[in-house]
Amino acid sequence: MFVENFEQTLNLGEKLSHKLNSQSIVLLKGPIGAGKTSFVQGIAKGLSISEDITSPTFAISHHYASGTIPLIHLDLYRLEEISSAKEVFFSEEEEAIQRQAILVIEWPELIEPIIQNFWRIEISYAKHYGRNYEIRDPKNLLTFL
Repeated sequence: MFVENFEQTLNLGEKLSHKLNSQSIVLLKGPIGAGKTSFVQGIAKGLSISEDITSPTFAISHHYASGTIPLIHLDLYRLEEISSAKEVFFSEEEEAIQRQAILVIEWPELIEPIIQNFWRIEISYAKHYGRNYEIRDPKNLLTFL
């Protein structure tokens, strides 16, 4: 699916939010600057989250509780060791289960093999401008929102 701009990215994230439920896991893959956090802002908008959604690159995780479903946003970019990534994931997954939250993970490559039943969003730069989104549901079926 082709997205031209920030507004369309927000809209796409918002549309996906309506397909998610508590304890959904969303893996976001794509190069730096592709719009992963912007997509999460769209998910948050669809969940009626009132807090500002910012990249958790340095904090590793941000928790948002003000919406219809809580949201936990992870960014594993700075983690280089699989053991560290797993430790963070398991801790945040436990928190998501307890809080009945949606868990969205940027840079999930180190932990993807240990996760089951997740949404996969792959973002790539389009040839001249914009972004291409490939969205797969937990059954690994290509989804068009």
